[in-house]
Amino acid sequence: MGGRKSKQKKQQKLKNSLKNRGINDRIKQEQEKMENTVKILVLGTGESGKSTFVKQIQILYKAGFSKRNQELYKTKIQRNLIFHTKELINGLPILDLEFKGSKRDHAIKLLESKIQVCSHETPDITRIIKALWGDDVLKSAFDQRSKLQIPDTHGYFLDALDRIVEEDYVPNNQDILNCRIPTTGVITMEFEVNERPWCVVDVGGQRSERRKWIHQFDDVDLIVYVVAISEFDQKLFEDESVNRMKESLDLFDSTVNNEYFHKTQCVLLLNKLDLFKTKITKERLQSTFPEYDGDGNFEDSKEFITNKFLKLGDNRHRKIKTQYTCANVTDNIKQVFDVIQQMVLENCLKDLGKL
Repeated sequence: MGGRKSKQKKQQKLKNSLKNRGINDRIKQEQEKMENTVKILVLGTGESGKSTFVKQIQILYKAGFSKRNQELYKTKIQRNLIFHTKELINGLPILDLEFKGSKRDHAIKLLESKIQVCSHETPDITRIIKALWGDDVLKSAFDQRSKLQIPDTHGYFLDALDRIVEEDYVPNNQDILNCRIPTTGVITMEFEVNERPWCVVDVGGQRSERRKWIHQFDDVDLIVYVVAISEFDQKLFEDESVNRMKESLDLFDSTVNNEYFHKTQCVLLLNKLDLFKTKITKERLQSTFPEYDGDGNFEDSKEFITNKFLKLGDNRHRKIKTQYTCANVTDNIKQVFDVIQQMVLENCLKDLGKL
């Protein structure tokens, strides 16, 4: 009897030992994975395009978006069609614009409507929005959207109205890339490239979000800082007394010169280059930067803004790589990520004393 109990104790001890060994092995594996994981922190002010960059990583390295995500974006897109069109109409007096005749009646009807989602179930609202978008008044208002805090991509969705209100509508990748949902808190995405684990961290860009993250990421391998270069003449959504470009410069300065990131490699993405190229022919850079004395052409203006950022982050401990992007173009972001991989590789070789 005593021998049987002794045997059972030995068996239990062996089981516990194996269990503990298994737990320790898993802990060791997780630690090794964490040590081998390339960690990227994506920063930028609100509406800079940083979350679009993260969505592109989702498309390139995580097989796109789930059905659940597609449904969430579908609802957001169909809501935004009504919400932002109403915002455009409400902004007409600010721009000294107004509808005439039947279009004025359409606008009043839309503003008074309680319908929040534009879909196959709201044909009257769809017809009204389509008619208003076909009028030069709304087109002119959209051209001046920076004065009204209207997203640049709203025109894309208005042009795609017929497709978006179809009963079987499913947002494609381009729809999702163009749909803005402000990042709140911290979003982490893990993926693999060439069998090596990567982790991208996207944090809220609005002022109220920033204080939550600055001290949390002292172990990142690289910062991707996204600037909407086209927004040099625009104000913050959360504070219309503050210029967006100057806010972005301040955030960049406080980030790259922070004690946590003083030696961290950085990629500076000057985003929305296509919009900048169009805008710089209409708006003067001197309105934001009186010290600018160039001739105002595209290349000269682009170089001026770029140097504004590089002067803030220049030091002998790290490299800042500049890339010009249109974040909603997947091939463009693929090229950027190739640059990021090369920078990480060079940094590893440097740490090993081979570079």
